[in-house]
Amino acid sequence: MAPDGYATYRQLRAMGLRPGGQGVAAELQRPRRRRGPLVAYLYRIDHAKPVRPMTPARWAALRKANAAQQICPNCRRDVGYRIPRSHGMCGLCVAREEQRAA
Repeated sequence: MAPDGYATYRQLRAMGLRPGGQGVAAELQRPRRRRGPLVAYLYRIDHAKPVRPMTPARWAALRKANAAQQICPNCRRDVGYRIPRSHGMCGLCVAREEQRAA
């Protein structure tokens, strides 16, 4: 639905581009029945810049951040997967909390 020369952030990423500091150039709104409109922000493709490549330091920082999200704050164990923010703890701790509540 976007006019030629414009793309959403996700479409830019799929093309290997990023907004590159430009502001939102246009906005599409699709009405919905019971909620507010669905909004898509559009950026100009000709002003977009290429995505910056991942450097070894960035890869290391990403690994460190992911490793920190695998440690349960309750039992302090490395559970081997990223702990969902909705729970805030590993599956075993969630099950224990549910048992206590019941």
